[in-house]
Amino acid sequence: MARALKATAANSVGLFSRLHAPVQTVRAFSTSQPLDQVAGPVWNLGRLNHVAIAVPDLEKAAAFYKNILGAQVSEAVPLPEHGVSVVFVNLGNTKMELLHPLGSESPIAGFLQKNKAGGMHHICIEVDNINAAVMDLKKKKIRNLSEEVKIGAHGKPVIFLHPKDCGGVLVELEQA
Repeated sequence: MARALKATAANSVGLFSRLHAPVQTVRAFSTSQPLDQVAGPVWNLGRLNHVAIAVPDLEKAAAFYKNILGAQVSEAVPLPEHGVSVVFVNLGNTKMELLHPLGSESPIAGFLQKNKAGGMHHICIEVDNINAAVMDLKKKKIRNLSEEVKIGAHGKPVIFLHPKDCGGVLVELEQA
């Protein structure tokens, strides 16, 4: 019995170490700069602000998070300058932003044409100095989707980084 327990423990340790082994990166980043460069001392990356989910039915999605999951859910807010209506789902340590298009010209309308049921659209990470971050990232050949910083849904400056330069993820940076 003791020998069987030792063998089981040894196998568990081996399995545990394999679970924590480094995993090969599947998606390559397309920046021409070395990936070991870090943000300079003029700006710092902060916390995850929100994960944005594009939804075909904003009312239905908001009701799911509020009535089924019991989350605190904001009222819908139209943001014509971004072509979307948004609802924020408060999760305590972060938020989810439910996005729905305002008209056929909305970038979310195109996303929903390709993804009929909706899906994750972008992540938003806070930075302590968005202007310094934009300048630094330009030097590192990371493209922005707009020429200049805009005011986002929280009333703070934001900019979106090109997904092809961010491992296939649309990244929004927001001034903390």
